[in-house]
Amino acid sequence: MGKGRKFYVYTFGCQMNKSDSERIITYYRQQGWQEAAEVSQADEVIINTCAIRQTAEDRVIGLATALAKLPHRPRLILTGCLLYHSHQYLKRKLPMVDEFLDKRKIEFKYRPTRKDKKTAWIPISNGCNSFCTYCVVPLARGRERSRPMADILKEVEEAIKAGYSQVTLLGQNVNSYGLEKVKIGKRKEVSLGSKMPTFEERYHFYKNKPPFVILLEKLVKYKELKKISFLTSNPWDFYEELIETIAANPVIDRYIHLPVQSGSNRILTLMNRWYTAEEYLNLVRKIKKRIPQARIGTDIIVGFPTETERDFQATLQLAREVNWSIAYIALYSPRPRTVAAKIFPDDVSYLVKKRRFQILNRFINKKRK
Repeated sequence: MGKGRKFYVYTFGCQMNKSDSERIITYYRQQGWQEAAEVSQADEVIINTCAIRQTAEDRVIGLATALAKLPHRPRLILTGCLLYHSHQYLKRKLPMVDEFLDKRKIEFKYRPTRKDKKTAWIPISNGCNSFCTYCVVPLARGRERSRPMADILKEVEEAIKAGYSQVTLLGQNVNSYGLEKVKIGKRKEVSLGSKMPTFEERYHFYKNKPPFVILLEKLVKYKELKKISFLTSNPWDFYEELIETIAANPVIDRYIHLPVQSGSNRILTLMNRWYTAEEYLNLVRKIKKRIPQARIGTDIIVGFPTETERDFQATLQLAREVNWSIAYIALYSPRPRTVAAKIFPDDVSYLVKKRRFQILNRFINKKRK
């Protein structure tokens, strides 16, 4: 037990990590610990990590190194997505860390100690079944697991009682909520020139309404909620029923985050993304036609292995056609144990990646400032 002792939490990465940290805080408090106002007061520091890119890993290593040099050295606990690495790798890279905590032991078992004063972050699932070739999420968070709907609704009600009028539903693929147990077609081997999977091969089949639509329909009945948002969607699961539900309920956020990653069909195939640029564009057009106020945001990776200038120009052309409200653009960095790191050479130079980043960022983001 940590009675009288103090802890401090650092959080790197996405909103899911922020939500996880809110539950880690509760976990520590229930053990009798007190949350320190400053890291210098802490007996124990928990670093909730991100591993999506090498730069995120480097920042964690830098922080842990600095914390280990504090005059009053706190005990260092590492948790989060970096734990997808082997224990040997972590001990070699982070010898100053005293303990590695698998936060899946905490997951949905603890209610959050909310830090965001405006929005209540509500995770509805964890993990991912998509297995994009560049992504560590299935390795770091495991296969997709959906929370019971009754548990989600109970947490929403608790947030409302605490004074929240805005909620954001979180998941690595939020709109596939409740579909992980539905049998889907076997994925094809990823190879250069392989044929894109058909609609039937990639789609999640279900009876009646998709579970995520049912969840949204229940949430819109809470009159106290003024805004319902969700992150993040995958294009292959953005079904007609979801578009209709958003259109019919103004309380659901008109900002839709829809990661594309690339505008090149060849690169999308190598990434194991189950759509073409044309399908993505048609989906965006369908959304905007049914929801005229919709604003579309996206994620893009530049410099994926074998990405040519022609591939990049296809992404730039898609940007012209979609007119994204915002794009989070990343320079590709190979992540150990992912398929892309195993079978594709990281053959696009940093200078080329940086140039492509700057062109896209200037075209999509800078013009809106």
